[in-house]
Amino acid sequence: MSIEARLTELGITLPQPAAPVAAYVPAVEAGGLLHLSGQIAFTDGALMTGRLGEDRDLDYGVRAARACGLNLIAQMKAALGSLDRVERIVKLGAFISSAPSFTDQPKVANGASELMVEIFGDAGKHARSAVGVPVLPLGSVVEIDAIVLVRPA
Repeated sequence: MSIEARLTELGITLPQPAAPVAAYVPAVEAGGLLHLSGQIAFTDGALMTGRLGEDRDLDYGVRAARACGLNLIAQMKAALGSLDRVERIVKLGAFISSAPSFTDQPKVANGASELMVEIFGDAGKHARSAVGVPVLPLGSVVEIDAIVLVRPA
């Protein structure tokens, strides 16, 4: 089954890939790897903002991480032309805006990690880091970047 068919089966519609907000490109393909710039938590055109453990809770963070994951997949499709070129999700780096007392960053990152497995199956299983930070661009609650192994075009 193609990844596009899998998205349809799951009822998932990808968002439009976000344009860069500074001096960088959304994706660079080099040496069989696609390096994706960090995607922040835009969903339905609105940015999910705040700080976990302060003015937002764990469930909000998980939803934001899933939104970042969808944005990453949209960038993959834009860069590769077809999601069927994705051979494996290699690594996700999750940055979570959180209060010093908040220690559930790995649970937040699961919002994106579980999405990758849901869509790509075993090829979606990846290495990961989940790091708490005091603030993210534009006040986003989560930002996630990725490295993806790709098949030749």
